[in-house]
Amino acid sequence: MPPLSTLSTASVVTALRAAGCVFAEDEAELILTTARTRDEVAAMVDRRVAGLPLELVLGWAEFAGLRVTVEPGVFVPRRRTEFLVAEALAAVPGARVVVDLCCGSGAVGAALAAALSGGGGEVELHAADIDPVAVRCARRNLVSYGGRAYEGDLYAALPVELRGRVGILAANVPYVPSGEVGLLPAEARDHEPLVALDGGTDGLDVLRRVAAGAVEWLAPGGCLLIETSERQMSSALDIFLSAGLVARTAVSEEMYAHVVIGGRPVPV
Repeated sequence: MPPLSTLSTASVVTALRAAGCVFAEDEAELILTTARTRDEVAAMVDRRVAGLPLELVLGWAEFAGLRVTVEPGVFVPRRRTEFLVAEALAAVPGARVVVDLCCGSGAVGAALAAALSGGGGEVELHAADIDPVAVRCARRNLVSYGGRAYEGDLYAALPVELRGRVGILAANVPYVPSGEVGLLPAEARDHEPLVALDGGTDGLDVLRRVAAGAVEWLAPGGCLLIETSERQMSSALDIFLSAGLVARTAVSEEMYAHVVIGGRPVPV
């Protein structure tokens, strides 16, 4: 049998291009290098042509230099969220306790643990999500870092012993306003869980809840970081300030990423 890398490449590209895949050549290469058999190639192409997101077809997504496992029914990590990871590492480069709330696949927690561990020292990693499918997926991605993932509603899912000890509290909360979920691309709207997308009437319901509880969980010098949209950033900053956090914003024009960062106030 010829190697999969040379197996019907042209036909795979043709099928993907006909289905409207803009980056058909790149996607074909990923499918051919991920599949182990001819039948797997055919099955993966069929799923992609049917509209399944490429990451779910492959079973993994690239994020911050890592290959993160993703499963059907789990939010696919976006490359723009790598900016949140970079800002977290810049804000608390020596963090030793990391929490990934609304963790989805656990991509943010895994990326933070990989970077912090590479700098020397052990990292205590915790993640939580209300969706059991996401928690199961996160456990697979965090096991190599000794991380633990819990099922539950935000802080209620976390061990109480973490209060006052968290150096980086990253929360990639849902922030699409309820009335705009139907306007999302079909790949997200049809294949990702609503709980990972719908942020309530103004898209900030979950952000409010996370910000309100952050001071209690952050260690001195610790930071909460939440991704939001350009339109919501000013309101999100006000929410952070109202929650008693020392807050600022960070923007990456290149990645079109917007992050609100809040620190625990220093006692006078």
